[in-house]
Amino acid sequence: MFYDETKVYFKAGKGGDGCVSFLREKYMPKGGPNGGNGGKGGDILMVADENVGDLRAYHFNPQRKAKNGEPGRGSDQHGKSGEDCLLKVPLGTVVQRLGTGEIVHELLEADQEILLLEGGRGGRGNMTFKTSVNQTPRQFTEGKAGGDGEFVLTLKTIADVGLVGFPNAGKSTLLTVMSNATPKVDSYPFTTLFPSVGIIEYPDDFDRITMADVPGLIEGAAENRGLGHRFLRHVERCLLILILLDLAATDGRDPLEDFAQLRSELEQYDPEVASKPYLVAGNKIDEEAAQENLERFRQAYPEITVFPISAILELGLPELKVNLLERLR
Repeated sequence: MFYDETKVYFKAGKGGDGCVSFLREKYMPKGGPNGGNGGKGGDILMVADENVGDLRAYHFNPQRKAKNGEPGRGSDQHGKSGEDCLLKVPLGTVVQRLGTGEIVHELLEADQEILLLEGGRGGRGNMTFKTSVNQTPRQFTEGKAGGDGEFVLTLKTIADVGLVGFPNAGKSTLLTVMSNATPKVDSYPFTTLFPSVGIIEYPDDFDRITMADVPGLIEGAAENRGLGHRFLRHVERCLLILILLDLAATDGRDPLEDFAQLRSELEQYDPEVASKPYLVAGNKIDEEAAQENLERFRQAYPEITVFPISAILELGLPELKVNLLERLR
């Protein structure tokens, strides 16, 4: 299972209470107040970690709490601050308040660290209340409560290229042969049930790009049918969209209708996503019906350059790779 959304409850630590104490040593019967301050409560921190793939850790353990600060002690000893709670999340994690949907933070860069909830301030010991007119104060303050809240963590994949297409178009196969990714590949629809990101290397240019294979669309995905928004949100941050069509019409689909439907689903979901630059690749060019469908597509959309490829035979891939890099640049 791939966990890209979960509800959580976080609580920062409470500050330690201040201490009331007086120095009572031999020859110093009235040594004065020496109660220390309480320690600060631990913070809730979040950091974007490239080695974390999804939000499963928070799905199975949704409640996290930082340590409380220690209370102050006599002999002018301040309490120790509570240990912070550092939460590692994948790049692309969005933190929203449960109920309001308010976006609190987005973690988009590796090692980016945010303070989500601050620990409570420690209380004051009686030594801090001593004045010229109050030599034996018995006042102290309690530690403040730390912040807490319920949140929704949502993962939106970060990649240069988002690979979209209907089920069985060959997206997983294409990602496998073009990059270092190893998504599940098979002949039945919805083989891919979660995003998979691969790195495409360009040794001659000393460059690399990332491409995300996301679950196949179905008609009505924008209305949350099938995998719906769980798919579509993973292309929001991609710089370029690669639309993959099945030119062989393996499942009896028409590549021209597929293209129009894909564009429509992206537009219905978010016009900004639909306005992203895109390239079109026609897969399975080695099949019998592919060449005819390719010509039909070119006649219907003369303004669009379609790259005929065969992912399984690795035909046309060098040209596609070059054009992906050039378009991103």
